[in-house]
Amino acid sequence: MNNVTTLASRSAAPTTPTTGTPDPIQLHAAAHNALAMALHYLRQPQANVPGASRKAVQALAALRSLGSADVCTTTSGRA
Repeated sequence: MNNVTTLASRSAAPTTPTTGTPDPIQLHAAAHNALAMALHYLRQPQANVPGASRKAVQALAALRSLGSADVCTTTSGRA
């Protein structure tokens, strides 16, 4: 009997560690994408208002998560 070792393909998504702390960049991107989709729904000839409001709620949830995430910030006032 042959022992077969399966290897992950090059296109396999890397696994992220589940530390319980969300990545602030991913939360920011999720909020940005949700707001972009909400605007897209509203700019259509027949505006999809329910879809736009669902996406706006998703964006708010991502922003709230970003606000509550333990992000290291400086408050010195310098750029």
